[in-house]
Amino acid sequence: MTIDPGPPVHIRPEASGDEDAVRAVTTVAFAPMPFSDGSEPHVIDRLRADGELTLSLVAEDRHGRIIGHIAFSPVVAGGSTVGWYGLGPVSVDPAHQGTGVGRALIEAGLAEMARRGAAGCALIGDPRLYSRFGFVSGALSHEELPPSLVQHLLLREDAAVPVGELRFASAFDHADQS
Repeated sequence: MTIDPGPPVHIRPEASGDEDAVRAVTTVAFAPMPFSDGSEPHVIDRLRADGELTLSLVAEDRHGRIIGHIAFSPVVAGGSTVGWYGLGPVSVDPAHQGTGVGRALIEAGLAEMARRGAAGCALIGDPRLYSRFGFVSGALSHEELPPSLVQHLLLREDAAVPVGELRFASAFDHADQS
């Protein structure tokens, strides 16, 4: 089996001065999405301002242009605040979607969160996309969303699967007020 590694892409931590490029790539990535209200760039800005942007990675093309971004922030999973993080938003410039950039960001982000000792990650998203990374649904819920969209992934063997409601950082609640 041969796996296409996609375009040459460099994944690195977000640096000071990347904010405008992260905002731009997030805006164009979510603009055509029917589920988006356009708040995703504001969510990232609020996470950053609130000190809750636990991990922020960017993907650069061979020319150093930022073509993707992924954010991780603390969540409350099943009543526990210890060691659980939300994955998202994850954004890829539409010109590079479907080329492996998103996969590279997700894999690098999950590996770094595991290296940091995170118990697990949770997200809201399409199970067909995230199941390939090991995410499963069933234990967590979120307001009125279908249970299949609320997914989690254990990052440590000694971690317990949380059961109950998933709550994201307050930046997700107030994104439209930025």
